[in-house]
Parts: sequence; C-alpha cells; structure tokens
Amino acid sequence: MSILRRIIAWTSSLKVAIILLLLIALASALGTAIPQGNSIESYLEIYGTHPWLGLIDGNTLINLQLDHVYSSNWFLGLLGWLGISLVICSWRRQWPILEAALRWVDYNEPKQFSKLSIAKTIPTTKPLKKLEQLSAHLAQQGWTIKSTPGRLAARKGAIGRVGPPIIHFGLVLLLLGSAFGALKGQQVEKFLAPGRSFELLNQNGVNQITMRLNEFAIDRDPAGRPEQFRSTLELIEPGQKKGEIKQASVNHPLRFNGITVYQADWSLTALTLQLGKSPKLQVPLKSFPELGEQIWGMVIPTKPNGADPVLFTVANEEGPIQVFDENGQLLASLRPGGAAKEIKGLPIRIFDVLPASGLLLKRDPAVPIVYASFAITLIGGALSVLSTQQLWAIADPENEFMHLGGLSNRNLAGLANEIPSLVKIISSN
Repeated sequence: MSILRRIIAWTSSLKVAIILLLLIALASALGTAIPQGNSIESYLEIYGTHPWLGLIDGNTLINLQLDHVYSSNWFLGLLGWLGISLVICSWRRQWPILEAALRWVDYNEPKQFSKLSIAKTIPTTKPLKKLEQLSAHLAQQGWTIKSTPGRLAARKGAIGRVGPPIIHFGLVLLLLGSAFGALKGQQVEKFLAPGRSFELLNQNGVNQITMRLNEFAIDRDPAGRPEQFRSTLELIEPGQKKGEIKQASVNHPLRFNGITVYQADWSLTALTLQLGKSPKLQVPLKSFPELGEQIWGMVIPTKPNGADPVLFTVANEEGPIQVFDENGQLLASLRPGGAAKEIKGLPIRIFDVLPASGLLLKRDPAVPIVYASFAITLIGGALSVLSTQQLWAIADPENEFMHLGGLSNRNLAGLANEIPSLVKIISSN
C-alpha cells in the first residue's frame, strides 16, 4: 500500500506535471516543424537523402510516428498521463483544501487570535450589544455570518476557493477534447481549379458533402504582389444537385455543418494555349522550386517528332509566360490573351493561365468540448482571483473588551483597511 501511495504522490506532483507540459510543448513543436499527414512515400523521399536535422531519416520518422504527431500513441499517452495527474492532484489536494476552506472555524478563546494575521483587543462598554451591531454591519457589507452566544464568525469571498478545482476540471476536459479531436477529426488539403469539385468522405467512406469551386480570385497590389485570395464555393449535400454558395478567403474561413474551410494556399494549374493550327489545349503546369519559390512551368516539343523542346515558365496568372530553349536562352515572352508568337518556327498563342485554390478542410467534433473547457478554465481563473476573507469576534463582558481577529488568503491589505471602520463601530458609545 505504501508503494501505491508513493506512486500516486509522485504522479500528482508539480514536478511531474511540469515535465509533462514541457514534453507536450516539445512534441507540439515537432508537429509544427515536420509536415503532418503526408504520404509515407513523401517522407521516405524527402528525408531519405536529407535526414531531418541531420539525425532522423524517413524510416525513423515513420517509426516514431512523427508524420502524425498529434494522433500518435505516445502523444496521446502524454495527454492521458497529464490528465490523470490533474485528476489525482485535485483528489488529493484541491478537494481537501476546498473542504477545509468551506468548513466554519470556531474560535472561542481570545488567545487563539494570536496566530492570525490581524488581531486586536478593543475596549467597549457594552461588548454583547456591539457584537450584535458588528454582525448587522458585516451582513450589510455582504459577509456571511455564523453567530454563537458571545461570539461570531464571518467570511466573504469563499467562492474563490472553488476556482482551483474548476481550473483542474477545465484542463482535464481540454485534454479529453484534444485527444478526441485527434482521433475523430479530419483534415484534408486540396488544390482545386475553377469548375472542379471533390467529395469529402467521413471515416466510413460515406460522402458528407461535395465542394465545387465556382471561382477563384487573387487581389494584387499595384506592384503585382498578392494581397488576398478568395474562393467561391458551392456546397452540395448528398442527394442534392445544387448547393449553397459561400466564400472563403484568407483570415475569413468558411464554416458549414461542422466543417471549416480555410483559404490556405494557391498555385497555377494549367496553361490554355494553341500550337500552330491546333485546337485550344489545356496543358498542366508543375512547380519548379529550383527556378524560384513560386515558379510553375512545363516542357513542350516544337517538332512533331518531339525534338527541340522549350520550357514555359510563369509566376502568376497575369503572366508573362517566358519561353526558354534547352540551353536556358530566353526565346520569347507571351501574355495571356495576346497575339501568337513564332517560336522555333511554331506559332504559339497563350489564351489564359488557370489558377488553383489551395483549400484546407477541417472537421473537428471536439471543438465544442475544447471551447467549453476554455470557458470553464476562465471561470475558474476568475474565481481564483477573488480573495477569501475571514473575521472572528469574541465579546468579553466581564472585562469590557471585544477581541477581533482576521485572516485573508490574498489581499490582506484590503482586509486591514476595513478594520478601522469595524473598530469604530465597536468602540463608539
């Protein structure tokens, strides 16, 4: 039994809680630094030749579950351990403290006041009558009174002692909500071109909603730098042909039926062009990070046999589209909607550059739980700020004295400032 008590005491200790919080913070930092939720192949490809921080290769990263930190077994274990620590701490410490704080303490001898923060002996001709006046005054000032013949006990702000257990309950609820959200939540990132759609499925593979991108707009400043991105989406519920039209933009997410859609990114997805006398062709673009941070391009042969390829590059949907030969020599600069230009004997015309909206979709059924935990924790914190003040008074009719004692868990100066008015009531004729 003694070993079990030691384990319980160690689990609920402040040192263990601090260590757990540091480990959770470190794990959260790892989840921020390492991209989460990508395919296993991408981690093996990226970190296979270039280990993360030079230490963790792709296989190790997968084995340590660093590709999905927040839903990993060890991270959820840390949250569970911290939750158990808070529950045991509340059970062993907070509830006994609360019970002791709400229990009336009865001092029946003046010498017991010597250990209190405030202790005064006040001469008065009618101690018992002044005790009644003091009781009425304290009740008028919001104190709770417990009277006994010849003495009284009073307290104010006792509800503040309820704050710490409420905070612990809010934190435990937050941990439960975080774990539930990590296990049951969904997160999907999609790049959509205007006119395209995709179905968001639940964990059972059933379609929850179909999202179609009707329009994607990029607002730019006079220098051509992007300032805002807007996606106009049609949200079609299962069994419906048409849906509700809503808009998502940066810092203004779209919320619908428990799903939150963030405007997270953008890209260029295709060029619409004409080669010679061909019909309009829509050719997909791909990112070229080796050419710049936001450069997209494609390679097209200029001869029927696939010879003389040229590289098209573009940085934004307004162009220009630059054309390079295989030696990196700039051959031409084309504008969407402009006239055709002959490149290596082949007339090429660009009609438009098709942008794509990068949407991040999140569905977290634990959001109400997390918000409720925040509210509960804030309420507990507000209550904890309240000071609990206690007063005792003992009448001594034989010696014509009133003995007054006081105690406060915080803001002792505030209680001390009230004492002169109480002394005035007791000593007045």
